[in-house]
This record gives sequence, C-alpha cells and structure tokens, in this order.
Amino acid sequence: MGQIRRESADYRKALRLVEARDLLAARPYTAYELAQVLGVHKRTALRYLLEDLQAVEVGRVGRSPQYQLLQSHELSPVEALVTHSALRMLYHHTPGYEPTYLSALKKLARRLPSPAQELALKSTEDLERRTLQRRDEGQAMAVVAEAWFKRQRIEFDYLKPGGSGRPRKNLLEVYFLEVARTNLGMYVIGLERGYHQALRTYKLSRMRRVRAVGEPGAYTIPPDFDPRHYLSNAWGVVGSSGGVPVEVRLRFRPEAAYRILEGGYPNLRIASRLPDGGLEVCITVGTNNDNFPLELLSWVQSWGPRVEVLEPARLRQRWLSEARQVLEEYARGFEGMKGKVGS
Repeated sequence: MGQIRRESADYRKALRLVEARDLLAARPYTAYELAQVLGVHKRTALRYLLEDLQAVEVGRVGRSPQYQLLQSHELSPVEALVTHSALRMLYHHTPGYEPTYLSALKKLARRLPSPAQELALKSTEDLERRTLQRRDEGQAMAVVAEAWFKRQRIEFDYLKPGGSGRPRKNLLEVYFLEVARTNLGMYVIGLERGYHQALRTYKLSRMRRVRAVGEPGAYTIPPDFDPRHYLSNAWGVVGSSGGVPVEVRLRFRPEAAYRILEGGYPNLRIASRLPDGGLEVCITVGTNNDNFPLELLSWVQSWGPRVEVLEPARLRQRWLSEARQVLEEYARGFEGMKGKVGS
C-alpha cells in the first residue's frame, strides 16, 4: 500500500512539473506565483524551480526573484496571434467536458504573452464551468480522437434529424474531424462499414454510446482521400456524402453586396454586378440525400429580404413557401393580439 501511495505522489509531482515547465516557457514566475498556480507550498515551488527544472533568475518583482527556463521559446507576434485565434475558435466550439482537452487548451494559453495569456486562461476556466453538464459528449470526443489516431473502428448509435425517429447503429472508420464553419460544431467523417458502406458525415453531438471496437491498426485511410476534395462542395459539412452538387443562383440587393464582396464564402463567384449596385452570384453547393441544398437554405434565409433565390426552381419554391409561412404565422399572431385587445 505504501508503494502505491509513493507512486501516486510521484505521478502528481510529475504532472505539476510538466505544468510548471509550460508556465515558465511562456513568462517568468516568482516562487509565490508558481505556488499559487500549482496549488503547492512556496518552498515546494522553489524546489521545483531550482532543483527539478533548474530555472534561472531573470528579474525581480519587488524583493522576490523571478525565474524562467533558459530554453524558453517565445512566440513571435504572428505566432501568438495564430495561437490566440485558434484558442478563441476552440472556446466557441468545444463539444463537451473532457479534462485532457481542457488541459491542452490551458497549455496553449500559457504559451501566449500578456495580456492574451491571462484572458485566455480566464476563458478556459469559464469553459470548464459551462461544459461540466456535457460529460457524455466530451467522452465521445475522447473516444473518437483516440480511435482516429490509432486507426481503430468505432461503433455508435446515431439519430438522424428528420429520419425514422429510431437511432441506427453505425460502424465507422474515422478518416477526418472537421469543425463546421457555419455552426462551429464538430463533425466526424469516415467510411461507414455497417449499413451504408460509404463515406458519411456525422455530427459528434448526435453520436450516442460511442465505443471503440476491434484492434488498433484495423484500417488504413486511402492515400487518395483528401478532405479538401470531399468538402469542396460543402456549405456546412454535407460535402460529397449527400446527393449531387447543384449550382444555385442568387440576387443580392445593394445593401448586402458589400458583405458578399468581402469574400469568405466557398465556391461562390460573382456572375454579374447590377446597375443598382446589387449582385448576382452563383454557388456550387452539396446536397442531401434528396438532392436538395438544405445546408444553404438557412444561410439564404438569414439575409431576409436582401436576397432573392433565382435558381434552381426547387430551392426557390421552398424559400418562397417558408417565407409565406412566416408571414402567415405573423398575421395569425397579430389578429389574435387584436382580438385580445378588443375584448
């Protein structure tokens, strides 16, 4: 029993030393500051600094010496900005609570210079609090990540929106993980070996009872698989896993044209500039299993009256139909309010 306790204490110390090393790689610390972060006594932190990590004194805060590692690699301003931007995206899309994931975010945050470092650490602490209730999703992410790197198949239940209402079991060889540009959700792309026998895309938050099956190294990702090609027609992440890509033609009013001209929209080209300052654009976009560009529809609707769907006819009809439904719902609600006021 004593041996087990000793090994446990050594393991905790090793973790603290790794954390201290990451901290000191980013900026100098006094023994007191380091002790506060690591949750140890000041004398223990000083021993870590001088004996274990062999940090050197690089300055003082009042009468307290500051220490840093000799081989600290400071990020350039551009590298720091890239790291900051990646952390902000990860902060917004984190699927759920997973301790290792959060630890990795903290390590990245500690590489940043001030004031970005302090603000990034506050964000990761907030992230930890607000994801505590989503442990299942975090555990699913951990299983998927490990299976991807080990080339191990996963099995899970998946409830497709608008489907039969019953979850279907899937057996997947993970090829790629993608963060959708539209909703910042994490999606898993791979070869489904059970029902579909084809490349499919699954939203991580909809995957249930995710578990690794079989042995590591059970499959090889084909050398001709390229996520850029697979997702080339994706507006969200449907990509090539749905139906046949279609070309969509839209007309934007002048007040929306500048946003379109700023760019950032995949597979969009300007077909013509209109005399009033508006634009006609063409977008090649992927479709779902019914050959309908469902992912694009919500983006089109977000522009309100500043856009008109010209082609294809099926999309224009759906766009107009849903716009009329909104108007009818508003009219019914308005009439109901009038009736209440009149009574």
